[in-house]
Amino acid sequence: MKILIAGASGATGKLLTEELLNRGHDVIVIIRSKERFPENLRDHPQITIVEAPLLNLSDQELKEYVKGCDAVASCLGHNLNLKGMYGQPRKLVTDAAKRLCGAIRANQPDTAIKYVLMNTSGNSNRDINEPISTGEKIVIGLLRLLVPPHVDNEAAADYLRVNIGQQDKEIEWCAVRPDGLINEQQVTEYTAYPSPIRSAIFSSGKISRINVAHFMADLITEQSLWDTWKGQMPVIYNK
Repeated sequence: MKILIAGASGATGKLLTEELLNRGHDVIVIIRSKERFPENLRDHPQITIVEAPLLNLSDQELKEYVKGCDAVASCLGHNLNLKGMYGQPRKLVTDAAKRLCGAIRANQPDTAIKYVLMNTSGNSNRDINEPISTGEKIVIGLLRLLVPPHVDNEAAADYLRVNIGQQDKEIEWCAVRPDGLINEQQVTEYTAYPSPIRSAIFSSGKISRINVAHFMADLITEQSLWDTWKGQMPVIYNK
C-alpha cells in the first residue's frame, strides 16, 4: 500500500510512520522540518519526505502527493504552548482535512480512499447518542471558548461526519479518539469502543501513543477492521 501521513514528525505520527514502514508499505510524509524527524526513518528506502507546512502547499502539489495513495492519515495537532494554542493556523487540523480530502477528490479515484484522523476523546460523536453530564458540558463549553485546539478537533471530525458522511464514493473515514495519551516503548493490549466508557473530563483512561499508532496502522492495512470502524469515531484505551 501507499500511505500519506500528515503530522508525521509529531509524537504519534513518528510511531505511525515507523509502524507502516516496518510492515513494508510505501509512505509519504509531509513535515515542516527534517530536523525533527528521526534519522533512522529519513533514509528508509520506502519513504518520501515532503518538507513544507502542509497548508502552504498548492492544491496541485497536494493532488500530486495524494495521487496513487490508498490511505491518508492525519496525526496533526497543536503544540501545547502559547504560540501553538493561540497562534496561527488555529484551524490546522480542520483545514488540513479539507485540503487533503479535496486532493483525493481531484484525483477522482476509482475506489474509496481511507482518511484516518487522530482526534480526541474529549470530542463527542454527534452522529450517535453520547450522553455527557452537566459538569462535562460546562467544561467543554469553557474549552470551546478558551482553547482553540479543542474547537479545531471538533470541527475536523464534524467535517468528516457531515461533509463526507457515510455514503461517499471517493472517501471513507475514521476518527480515532485516544483517551489520556501516555508514552510506552512497546505495543500492549488495548481495546476500542464506539463511545467513551468513562468520562474524558473527570475520569479519563490511558492509551499509549504507540498503541494509537498500531491501531491506526491496522485500520489502514486490515480491511476487516476498517469495515468495522469506517464512518465511526472509536475510543481506545489500554487494557
